[in-house]
Amino acid sequence: MSKHQFRALEEKISYVFRDKNLLENALTHKTYAFEARLPVEYNERLEFLGDSILDFIIAERLYKANKYFTEGELTRRKATIVNNSYLAEKAEQFELGKFLKLGVGEQKQLGDKNPTNLANALEALIGAIYLDSSLEEAKRFILRFIFDENFMF
Repeated sequence: MSKHQFRALEEKISYVFRDKNLLENALTHKTYAFEARLPVEYNERLEFLGDSILDFIIAERLYKANKYFTEGELTRRKATIVNNSYLAEKAEQFELGKFLKLGVGEQKQLGDKNPTNLANALEALIGAIYLDSSLEEAKRFILRFIFDENFMF
């Protein structure tokens, strides 16, 4: 991925990475890494981190917005809100698929349009933003672009 492509995505997400390797890792699918000649880090670890951050931020919002809900109701609502379909839809708004580094087979199977790949890349992007800056910056990104002020918690 060229620096120009990085800039285009950074403009879309309103965040400029200090460490471009984090952004590249967030966009690298394991099929690309497995086909690379040299070892390449891919996005699954960042996805794990981003998923946890996303769960935390949504849990916090649900807790604050719904004073009388039980733990069970909060858990049910969080599971309904944070799902692959919704995250993939949001990833499509950033055209995240065109920035993904995919292996040859995954490209042939249109992996850049695969909802699971898109949702996973978005979670990895959240993890990358967190590591590049702070929890507050990751929260800002989540609440601005994924679950904005119009979202009903």
